[in-house]
Amino acid sequence: MGNTLESGASAFSATETPTWQIALRAAESKQARDIIILDLREVTSFADFFLICTGQNKPQIQAIWDEVAMQMKKQAGEIPHNVEGYDNAGWILGDYGDLLVHIFDPEKREYYSLERLWRHATTVALPPAG
Repeated sequence: MGNTLESGASAFSATETPTWQIALRAAESKQARDIIILDLREVTSFADFFLICTGQNKPQIQAIWDEVAMQMKKQAGEIPHNVEGYDNAGWILGDYGDLLVHIFDPEKREYYSLERLWRHATTVALPPAG
């Protein structure tokens, strides 16, 4: 995988908290697993960061997305440009422009393997909660 970045110092919201960190905390609050933040700024121009995580079943995957969407609106004043996959919930993709949120079920996470596909991106070190 790529290098590790300590802060991911872009994609800030109005509160100066990076939007990826708002999404991260929301996903953590719903027990998302295997959370990874990829910094794509050096490898592509269509997004700055990916948040990739796994939920264990459809209700949990939808709950993770619902919490991410709620916290992004509440804390950053952002709503997604587009959301795909919510009803099926095998892979929910939320597009915030600079941040793409990918919430997978375990099988689709393994099959699509975004970490491998974007291996040249930098993995952001997840800051401790609190």
